[in-house]
Amino acid sequence: MNDQQPYGNSTGAFVRRREWYAAGQGIHFGIDFSARCGTQVVAIGDGTVLKVDARENGSGPHNLLIAHPNGYVSLYGHLVERPTLSVGQAVKRGDPVGLTGDPDLTCTSRPHLHLEIRNSGLGTAFNAHNLIDADWDALQLVGSFGRGFQRNLDDPRKWQSVYDQPDIRFDGPFINEFRNTWPYDWR
Repeated sequence: MNDQQPYGNSTGAFVRRREWYAAGQGIHFGIDFSARCGTQVVAIGDGTVLKVDARENGSGPHNLLIAHPNGYVSLYGHLVERPTLSVGQAVKRGDPVGLTGDPDLTCTSRPHLHLEIRNSGLGTAFNAHNLIDADWDALQLVGSFGRGFQRNLDDPRKWQSVYDQPDIRFDGPFINEFRNTWPYDWR
């Protein structure tokens, strides 16, 4: 799987902040990994299945939430079918937990895995780039959603790498309504 869209105020997410990312204060609150529809998804760590197909947590058509002993919850979204796991079931790192799909149920529009890291209360999403040990610099070289992060020209150094993107509170106020922005906000 290749990184398609990073967590944070990416240029692509900024354009869609009101339609797709309003629940996450206007930024993309997960990491999207491009993958063919039906690609096996594995657990990123040991844990217990917390929810299966939790509509209130988004990332449909199907999703899975795993509670980890360290207090984090991983969410695997845009799965092609309902995971076969049950709430309360133990999983180990590397166990198969689902199959990639796309949000449109077509397997042709934009198949990918949407991965989030949340707190145990599910009200906060954390920047997974800082929590998952991976070669993010290499993964950033591949992807189609939009290069780089939206600049606030009044504070141009703010949020310009995958590592300095802010954590978000679900249903909190927008944090990226910039007066002066680059690239220009045509909406």
